[in-house]
Amino acid sequence: MTTNSDLLARRNQAVARGVANMHNIYATRAENAEVWDVEGKRYIDFAGGIGVLNTGHRHPKVMAAVQAQMDRYTHTCFQVLPYEPYVELAERLNRLAPGDAPKKSLFLTTGAEAVENALKIARAYTRRQAIIAFNGGYHGRTIMTLGVTGKVLPYKAGFGPYPAEIYHVPFPVELHGITEEQSLAALQTLFKVDVEPERVAAIIIEPVQGEGGFYVAPFAFLEKLRRLCDQHGILLIADEVQAGAGRTGKVYAMEHSGVVPDLTTLAKSIAGGFPISAVVGRADIMDSVGPGGLGGTYAGSPLGCAAALAVLDVFEDEGILERSSALGDHLRSRLRAFARRHSCIGDVRGLGAMVAMELFKDAEHQVPDPELTKNLVAMAAERGLILLSCGMHGNVIRVLVPITAADELVDEGLEIIDGCLETLTQPVVAAAQG
Repeated sequence: MTTNSDLLARRNQAVARGVANMHNIYATRAENAEVWDVEGKRYIDFAGGIGVLNTGHRHPKVMAAVQAQMDRYTHTCFQVLPYEPYVELAERLNRLAPGDAPKKSLFLTTGAEAVENALKIARAYTRRQAIIAFNGGYHGRTIMTLGVTGKVLPYKAGFGPYPAEIYHVPFPVELHGITEEQSLAALQTLFKVDVEPERVAAIIIEPVQGEGGFYVAPFAFLEKLRRLCDQHGILLIADEVQAGAGRTGKVYAMEHSGVVPDLTTLAKSIAGGFPISAVVGRADIMDSVGPGGLGGTYAGSPLGCAAALAVLDVFEDEGILERSSALGDHLRSRLRAFARRHSCIGDVRGLGAMVAMELFKDAEHQVPDPELTKNLVAMAAERGLILLSCGMHGNVIRVLVPITAADELVDEGLEIIDGCLETLTQPVVAAAQG
C-alpha cells in the first residue's frame, strides 16, 4: 500500500520547495465534506480546497454537467470557436450582479487572472494608472496581483520589485485598533502625500478579507468608499474570489452592504472544483478594452462553464444561499460557546458561512497566538479534521466547510476543535493553578 510517507518522499524529490503543503496527507477520494487519504483514513473537510467547494466535493449535478460537456467537446478556445456555455454563464452572472446598470462578463481560469484583468480594465477605462489596495488583502500570485496584495509573508518575499503606482492603506479592523475613520483618514492622507485622486484608476477591496483574517468590511465603510470613488471618478473593484459564489449567503458578498461595485472578480467556488474565474462589471467599463485586449487560451473553459452553470442551478434548486446563512449562524453560535470556555478565543466573526475565530495568548486578547493556531491545525488533522489558518499574525482559524455538509458532520468537526483546544490549553491552565 502506498503511504503518506512514501508520497512525501517522492514529493520532496520532484516538487518545487516553494509549493508548500499545510498537511502531508495525500487525498485519494472525496465526497461532499469528507476526504479519504491513501492510507484509508477519513477526514472531515473544513477547508474546502480553500473555499472552492461550497457545493461540496463531486456534487452529482456538477459532475453530470461536466461529463455531458466532455462528451461534446473539451476545448476550442473561445476566441477561436466560441460556444454557448460561455455566453449563457455570462448572461446568468450579469443578471445576478448587484446594481441596475447593464453588465458584461469576462471569463478566465484563476482568481489571480481575474484580478489582473479587472485592474487592466480599470486602467483602460479611466486612462489612469494608480491602484489603491488594503493592508491584509490577498489578490493573487502574479507580479501585479502580488503588488496589490497587502501581506508580505509568505507571498511577496523575494519576488519584487512590484509594479509602480500601487498604494496600500489600513483595512478597518477595530479588534486591532483600526477604525473606519482611521482607514478613511489614511486614504485622504495618501491623496495629499503620495498620489492625487485624479491619477487613481481603482480601489480594490475584499468585502470579507480571505488570507488577511476573515475581517468583514463594515457596510458603512463600503458606502463611504463608494461615495469617495464617485467623487473622484475612481472605480471600485470588489475582489470576491473567496467571499463570492454563495459563501456569505449571497451569490455576491457585496449584496449584503447594498453597495454596488463597478467590477467584481469571482473564482474558487463558482464552478464547484473546476477551474474558471470571472470579471463581472458595468457594460460600458467592460467594453472599454478593444477586441483582442482580453482573453486567454484556456480562459472560460467549456468544462468550467458547464460546471459553473450547474453550480448556479444547485444554488437555486437546493437552497444553498439560505443554507449558507443558517450554517454560518450555527458555526458562530458554537464557536462563541467555545469562547466562553476557552479564553484564548478573542473573537468569532464572519458573514454567512465564511466564519473565523481569532486566538490570543492573553486574556485581554492583545497578543496573537500563532503557535496555538498552528498546533490546533496539526492536532485537528491527527484527529480527522482538516482546518486552515490565516491572518496577518497567523492566529486565525477559518472555516470553509462545504455548505452542503450535513449538520451532524459539521458538529463532529466542531467537537474536534473543542477537544483540541481543551488538550492544547490544559497545560497552561494547570500551570496557572499551580
